[in-house]
Parts: sequence; structure tokens; C-alpha cells
Amino acid sequence: MAQVTITINGRTYRLECGEGEEGHLLSLADRISRLVDEMRAKFGQIGDDRLLLMAGLTIADELTEARRLIADLEAEIAERKPYPAMSLSVDNDEHPEIADQIDAVADRIEALSQQLARTGAAPVPRKG
Repeated sequence: MAQVTITINGRTYRLECGEGEEGHLLSLADRISRLVDEMRAKFGQIGDDRLLLMAGLTIADELTEARRLIADLEAEIAERKPYPAMSLSVDNDEHPEIADQIDAVADRIEALSQQLARTGAAPVPRKG
């Protein structure tokens, strides 16, 4: 069992965690500490219990909102599932014209790349 020491609102706490989980626990404690510091700056030193409660409620609110967003996104995905998925692969025997077009585009890109390499021209940056 690993141990970490955290400080929140001037108080030090020693916590145990699983091996390799120290960084994650420290990150979580840092989030709580920052929230407590924000609450203390806003409301003053109103007591450790109240500051920790307010920080906990803030995190619970964030979690509830995140769960709501996930549920909304899952519902949106479920609505879209009836549509057949598009395949990105092209069967040369089934669609020879598409395969030929892709080959032609690939050849053109290769030729342009070689031409740029010969002239020493810098590539044009992509927009977006």
C-alpha cells in the first residue's frame, strides 16, 4: 500500500492508496485544494468542514452535469444507429472505377511531392 501526504486549507492529511495510484490521488487532492482556496477567497475562513462540503458539492455538481451530457450523447448515438455504417474500404472488383480514381489521385499526389522535393519548395500550410 502506498501513501501520499496532501495539504488542504493548511491541514495535512496522510492517505493510503494502491501502488501506482499516487499521482492520480495527488491530482484529485489538488483539485479539491484549489476549490477550497477559491471558496476561502470568496467567503473567508468559514471552517474546514464547510469549505470541504462546498468543494464536494461543486465537484458533485460537475459530475452530475457530465453524466447528463454523457446520457444525452448516448441517446443521440442510439438514434443514429439504425443507419447503416459506411465502409471506407473499396473492393477493386466491385467498384473498379472508384479504385482507379483513388489510384490516379495517389499518383498525382506522389508526382507533386516529387516535384516539390526537386524544386526545394516549402510545402503550403494547410488551412483550418
